[in-house]
Amino acid sequence: MDIRIGENIKRLRGEKGVTQEQLAEILHVSSVAVSKWERGETMPDISLLPQLAFYFQTTIDELMNYDACAVELQITQFIQKHTEAAAAYQNEFCLQLAKDAFQAYPNDYRVMLIYMWDLIGGAADGDDAVIRQHNGELNNLCNRILAGCRDATIRADAHVIRGKILKAEGRAEEALALYRSELPDWYRTAGQKSEQLFAKDTPEFATLLRENITQLLRLALNKKSKEIWFCMDGSAEEKARQAAAFCDALQTLAPFFPDDSLPGLISYFAEDFTAKLQYLANADAEVIAKLKPYRIAN
Repeated sequence: MDIRIGENIKRLRGEKGVTQEQLAEILHVSSVAVSKWERGETMPDISLLPQLAFYFQTTIDELMNYDACAVELQITQFIQKHTEAAAAYQNEFCLQLAKDAFQAYPNDYRVMLIYMWDLIGGAADGDDAVIRQHNGELNNLCNRILAGCRDATIRADAHVIRGKILKAEGRAEEALALYRSELPDWYRTAGQKSEQLFAKDTPEFATLLRENITQLLRLALNKKSKEIWFCMDGSAEEKARQAAAFCDALQTLAPFFPDDSLPGLISYFAEDFTAKLQYLANADAEVIAKLKPYRIAN
């Protein structure tokens, strides 16, 4: 955040026609202190902000040059840019974006969380040595989130990071116990509980059930993409052939998807695997093309 409280005090003092000495007397501080504020060398004590705002007939936000809408827009733009870079596996660029955002907005819990994830190498990965290197900062940020943040999703991720810290310290059983106590299992998710709100003979139940099936299948396909890429032997071309064969197998299930959701699910898998070929293997166009027929936006 670009805080220009010193400039604003100088401007407002001039508009009001008072000297540094007169303002200092009103606030019970020295004129030297006022001078330092206006030169940007120091800032007023936080306890003086209400007095300053009242004296100049302004708000504390305006006094500090704080525009909540502008800040929210900047954070939203950061998150969008970071999401796009993460999808392209630009990990170093993501980390630099997160560092810059955290420096600018150190008290925003969303920025704080993204910064921590990038610092340790991502939600699904992470280097134990790097986590141990930063465990003091990570624990401090997690504690800040858990003490002050009310967003359940952000709080849950703070618990996840705490678990990663425990695991990096050789305390995997404690990490698993933490997850079991603080995170919901598969059957206590929002999707499952939303479905269970309605009787099974209602259209609401049918709609939510199908939405849950789609979400769970997307999760399963994401896992399958990772299994082929990370757990199976072979070159990038061989793995691309395996992924294409899996898409062919999925297409045979079309009769079981009367809502026509299957092509979108297959496309999701193909796009995810194509990204791995492009950004993790830097595969040539011929290899990447093996998944093209299965992508809706091909």
